[in-house]
Amino acid sequence: MKISIASGKGGTGKTTIATNLALTLADKGKNVELLDCDVEEPNCHIFLKPDIESRTPATVTMPKVIEEKCTGCGICADVCEYRAIAVIKGKVLIFPELCHGCGACKLFCPEDAFVEISREVGIVEKGKTDGISFVHGLLNIGELMSPAVISGVKKAAGETEILIVDSPPGTSCPVIAAVKDTEFVLLVTEPTPFGLNDLELAVGMVKELNIPFAVAINRSDVGNDDVKEYCEREGIDIVLEIPDDRRIAEAYSKGEMVIRALPDYRRTFETCWEKIIDLHQNMMQAEQQEKTATES
Repeated sequence: MKISIASGKGGTGKTTIATNLALTLADKGKNVELLDCDVEEPNCHIFLKPDIESRTPATVTMPKVIEEKCTGCGICADVCEYRAIAVIKGKVLIFPELCHGCGACKLFCPEDAFVEISREVGIVEKGKTDGISFVHGLLNIGELMSPAVISGVKKAAGETEILIVDSPPGTSCPVIAAVKDTEFVLLVTEPTPFGLNDLELAVGMVKELNIPFAVAINRSDVGNDDVKEYCEREGIDIVLEIPDDRRIAEAYSKGEMVIRALPDYRRTFETCWEKIIDLHQNMMQAEQQEKTATES
């Protein structure tokens, strides 16, 4: 099963849940792989402390001008949606940081004056720890192409029983790149006005992607009940609630795993996974029944 851990905003506890859920399942003998796709600031490795076994560059394709063929017509700049190309006095200027590698310039160039070259935008590292296969990516400083590094992380994943993806925060392109081919999304939030606002945005995103989902509430005993009331009103299941426990913050600050520092929480994460499996199975059965009824 492929599950992604996502949130509409940063700082909600996404990494805490992803790492402790992965370790809980690995300790129970499950074949688990964790992908840290928050490539702008990956931090799962701080807690899992994997032994890195391989490093490979993450690359994107970008155009290069064959100056002997170029006539400076400007069509390439006109078709570039990302303003990565400018033509000044008949000379083509390419801005690599803005290029998304879409290939439009090469496709529409009447002189066939472009070739595609690779450009490194980050790195992908693989390793193992405590029975968990681990992959994370790191975007180079100053780069904008985090989806390319995320794609590299996901391509590096092996065949496994359970795949857990720690997604970037928010609801923009990097998040969609991380969650789009997973089977279930666990949306992490907190019971505050900001938490509710960003949860609503995240719910809209996963509904648009048509991926089954549920909610986890971190620091569940602070703030107000607006998040719970929203979930009840919208028929959204809450599968995990973690209280505002100072001991968790202390363990986090030391780079320790919650279920190791506080064994009582192990059952909390086991119950969360059981609820996710039941919920996913029920959703799949309901979808199949609806499909069968439509066909008949």
